[in-house]
Amino acid sequence: MLLRLPTSVTEAQECMADGAVPVGGATLVWATWQRDGFPDRAVSLRHVPEATVVRPGTLGGAVVLNRIDDRVPEVLRRAAGSIGTGAVRRTATVGGNLVGSSLRCLLPAALVLDADATVLGPDGVYGTDLNEVLAKRHLLLALHWRTPAASGYHKESAEAGGPPPLVVATAVHAGADGLRLRVAVRDGYEVLSETAPCDEGADQVLGALERTDVAALPARAREVVRRQVAGVL
Repeated sequence: MLLRLPTSVTEAQECMADGAVPVGGATLVWATWQRDGFPDRAVSLRHVPEATVVRPGTLGGAVVLNRIDDRVPEVLRRAAGSIGTGAVRRTATVGGNLVGSSLRCLLPAALVLDADATVLGPDGVYGTDLNEVLAKRHLLLALHWRTPAASGYHKESAEAGGPPPLVVATAVHAGADGLRLRVAVRDGYEVLSETAPCDEGADQVLGALERTDVAALPARAREVVRRQVAGVL
């Protein structure tokens, strides 16, 4: 396998045009390649500046998880810090987790930040939303968001190799129409996201959420949502 390491978006696009397979930290695909065979060409964005940036409001797709620090909101930092072992976090990337993983541990945090994305497609770089990134498995260059007023994150403990643990992410955003809380829940492999006004406190939010798909969650998950909403507010 020939691993290409472009240093610009233009070079990365040329690699993709040559049929190179995008690879993040290879923490998820390596075992599959060992079993099914390695591709002829692969491409990593680890040397592309647009994909390795870490700053308020932007996080590159090739950033390894252990580089995510207090330059990003608490919800995203804690989500990254809860993934795998230290060895995994030194190798796994943001794009690999969001696009290449069925667990998508960073997805609830990205959803409550109301993040959008910059991706690299056959025709160049363009912006899109997370739904399209996940559905079409785009090559992620970076995530972008508005910094929330507050955020929180909860991930239940789980045994390795077992079902995905429950995750509840929350963030409060200030806008022209007042404060709104966004909540995202991963229950099993499914992730749902809802939003509610929160100018009047936790009771207002929880009442609004009970009229959404959150109300269909198991009782244990709804209780965690209640605690996280009260905590972030």
